[in-house]
Amino acid sequence: MRILVVEDEPAIADFVARGLGAEGYAVTCATDGIEGEVAALSDDVDLVILDLVLPGRPGLEVLRRLRAARPELPVIVLSARGEVEDRVAGLDLGATDYMGKPFSFDELAARVRAHLRRPEQRVSTQLEGAGIVLDLLARAVTRDGTTVDLSPREFDLLAYFLRHPNQVLSREQILSAVWGYDFDPGTNVVEVYIGYLRRKLARAGEPPPIETVRLVGYKLVDRA
Repeated sequence: MRILVVEDEPAIADFVARGLGAEGYAVTCATDGIEGEVAALSDDVDLVILDLVLPGRPGLEVLRRLRAARPELPVIVLSARGEVEDRVAGLDLGATDYMGKPFSFDELAARVRAHLRRPEQRVSTQLEGAGIVLDLLARAVTRDGTTVDLSPREFDLLAYFLRHPNQVLSREQILSAVWGYDFDPGTNVVEVYIGYLRRKLARAGEPPPIETVRLVGYKLVDRA
């Protein structure tokens, strides 16, 4: 599968390209809207990841032209414009999906996989474990049927744990997957956000679902 990343910020383009390359995709990058449109109209491209703020030609105009020429081509918008009206505009113009920046690479890769599956191979976009149900597209979380309100970063962190149940994840793995290219290795942000999740997912009389494995990392324990 060939993926085109249309992004004018070199650090982000490189981060996405390296990550998707490690997932087994052939990735090319374009740094402006005109170059991106030309590359996306190639029959060799199976999916496009598109920024909206681009030199040469705006991302929304590129999206409009792609939809007219290749209506079947999956296009994931990846933009700092994350307000509801921006998402609505992108989806109305034909974006297959829309993610705001900053973003979790783990979630981006999951969305890429979902959109590249053939229709008969499509599976649920929900993750489940330890009584938790997380909907990736609706960005909604429940535990034992009760809604859990999470910040965007808490949501991404929980999604990463749910993709690796009962697996010990190191602090470095979590930083790379959830905070991505711009994380500070000296920060205690992982510890802080795990504390947030533990409090929000707590059930009376039970230990929290996210356990600390001393000197190694953390894991989500599904006791069901």
